[in-house]
Amino acid sequence: MSAELDQRPTDEPTGWRAFRTGVATRPTLNLAYRIGVAVIGLLVLTLGILAIPYPGPGWAIVFAGLGILATEFAWARRALTWLRDRYRQGMAWYSSRGLAMRATAAIFTALLVVATLWVLGTYELVGGWIGVESEWLRSPLKW
Repeated sequence: MSAELDQRPTDEPTGWRAFRTGVATRPTLNLAYRIGVAVIGLLVLTLGILAIPYPGPGWAIVFAGLGILATEFAWARRALTWLRDRYRQGMAWYSSRGLAMRATAAIFTALLVVATLWVLGTYELVGGWIGVESEWLRSPLKW
């Protein structure tokens, strides 16, 4: 039993940290890894930013993108901390405004979704499926 008590954990990393340490010892592989993390993190972050105004997990995707970037970049860790604090403050302010503010935000969100679907040509597409042809269904974009 005393032999078990004398055993102390080693300072060597295990699991993911061991993998990351191994990558860090090879400069070319480390650069490629950091570039890969940057590309994936920026793609997820961009998708999240585009999704913010729409119903769904826009902010969660933004935080995921920053979280991916924060695994390799100190600026992303600082940005994630700062943004998380501002998000919490904004949600506290929004929640304290009452039902009228929430209803107004819901109406603006609905209008944004309707306008986006119209611009992307969704109404024209669905109208064609059910046999409704109308000029106002057509997107202003010429696809």
